[in-house]
Amino acid sequence: MIHAAMLKPARLVAAVALGSTLAAGTAVADDGLGDYRDRFEPLPHLPPIPADNSLTEEKVELGSMLFFEPRISSSGVISCATCHNPALGWSDRIPRATGHDGQIGARNTPTVLNAGFLGSQFWDGREPDLEGQALGPIEADVEMAMDLEQALERLEGFDVYQEKFAAAYPDAEDPINADNLAKAIASFERTLNTPDSPFDRYLRGDLEALSQQQKDGMVAFVDNGCIACHRGPALTDSNFHAIQVPGSTDVGRFDVTGDEADRHKFRTPTLRNVAVTYPYMNNGATETLEEAVTIMGQEMLNRDLEEETVDDIVAFLHSLTGEMPEFEVPALP
Repeated sequence: MIHAAMLKPARLVAAVALGSTLAAGTAVADDGLGDYRDRFEPLPHLPPIPADNSLTEEKVELGSMLFFEPRISSSGVISCATCHNPALGWSDRIPRATGHDGQIGARNTPTVLNAGFLGSQFWDGREPDLEGQALGPIEADVEMAMDLEQALERLEGFDVYQEKFAAAYPDAEDPINADNLAKAIASFERTLNTPDSPFDRYLRGDLEALSQQQKDGMVAFVDNGCIACHRGPALTDSNFHAIQVPGSTDVGRFDVTGDEADRHKFRTPTLRNVAVTYPYMNNGATETLEEAVTIMGQEMLNRDLEEETVDDIVAFLHSLTGEMPEFEVPALP
């Protein structure tokens, strides 16, 4: 079952309003960490929805089918879910994704969980939103390697897709088009949120939701400066920062802008569900959270974090794992 997917538009608005209310915090007791707690916000129930792509049951149902549909790939065996596997934190847990004809991509696969809250998509931020991101992997030679027009022709060959597109986009003369394909996939992805982590419950007033070590880790996270980049409800500033992690020669955002100032810059990844979306860094060469925290301390904070501090921060990061969204793998034609 997909909870958010089945919400009527009015209920979607109410859910967003509820998220805003909850974000204000409702602590009923004082654990002595109020100043630190106030530096964070819980995740709302739904991300901002573009005005031209409001969520409807029909769009989300269609999007879920397209997300799992391998026939929009050149080989007919790769789908969005191949790299964004629901059983693996909606990622793939390998250093770099394997795509068409066994090719290995250049970068680690980000999770799609909570991706609608990000300020841009992909490690280099080359697309502004999920709608812009959706078609890229379909056409990329190293991923699904599919001609977009051919993908649309394949979909048109199934009566069920003709019916689903028409239901999702009733005002379109020819509803099976690239724009609607992207919007439908993005609609489904916008329901894949995890707003109920232990940390969110703590921010909303359940002061026993975190262990003492996790609270100590939150303090260390703030005091050591991690919060400078990993802040806000999605625990990311969605900005770009220069970092050269071990084994990586990737120039990052420079590929997009051509600006020397952007060489080796990457978008700050969300830390939500980070404990289940390993391995880490843009090249996926960092296997554990302990290693990742240590590297970030050295590369971004210019300090060697003590082992106890690393352990506390890692414990805190585990509190950011939310309940995975419930869904049903759709029956495909």
